[in-house]
Amino acid sequence: MSKIGFIGTGSMGSALARAAAKGGWDEILLANRTRAKAEALASEIGGTVTDNIEAARRADCLMLGVEPAEIGEVIAQLRSALDARESKPLVVSMAAGVELSALRSYLGEELPALRIMPNIPAAVGAGVILWCAAGNVTDARKEEFLRGMAAAGTFVEMEESRMKAATGVTGCGPAFAAMFAEALADGAVACGVPRAEAKKLAALTMLGSAKMLLDADMDPAELKDLVCSPGGSTIRGVRALEQGGMRAAVIDAVITTFEKKW
Repeated sequence: MSKIGFIGTGSMGSALARAAAKGGWDEILLANRTRAKAEALASEIGGTVTDNIEAARRADCLMLGVEPAEIGEVIAQLRSALDARESKPLVVSMAAGVELSALRSYLGEELPALRIMPNIPAAVGAGVILWCAAGNVTDARKEEFLRGMAAAGTFVEMEESRMKAATGVTGCGPAFAAMFAEALADGAVACGVPRAEAKKLAALTMLGSAKMLLDADMDPAELKDLVCSPGGSTIRGVRALEQGGMRAAVIDAVITTFEKKW
């Protein structure tokens, strides 16, 4: 495996760097505006602390974990180092809303570029990472990147035109799921279950339900119907959720995230 460099080691950059540490890269380069943050991460995962320019000079895969408003400025600082290289790195952006066309306008058409949209469960190796690549990214480079970052979770290739809509599920969904888990736990507490136990039960129930949907390739409605016996308590709970407008509220939440400008 080759060298991977991270420019920006915030929460998402750090999560992906930790995944990279399990991916067999020869070296992990870490650069951050606050050097102490990069140093702390390097001591944890065995990376090398450097600066932006050196990362651009040395990395075979360069991960840009900077704010969308800053990405043009950061790339402008790197252009001389990138242009001087005979072997061009794969540049991977995780900046929300920065499309490949904009990224390539900053980088120049020659550099291979890839765009990802990770979500916060990548921090525990259970992320959903949406990705799309420019036409000049070879299959070999895609495969090396995906293999080297597999510990972050599940990578889903997606047409860029659908990425914003999908992010309403993958990117925002963990917050919505956490609210549902909290509400489940609150209901249990109201019925007499201790708070710590209620939170654990809610989380485990959501985890098991998700695993069942995925492992059995099951439609959500099918799982719901399996649990709802005639005249039982579950169907009464489903009725209460419908009366409360849960499904409409969730649909509206995803649509609202889609309608917001990046």
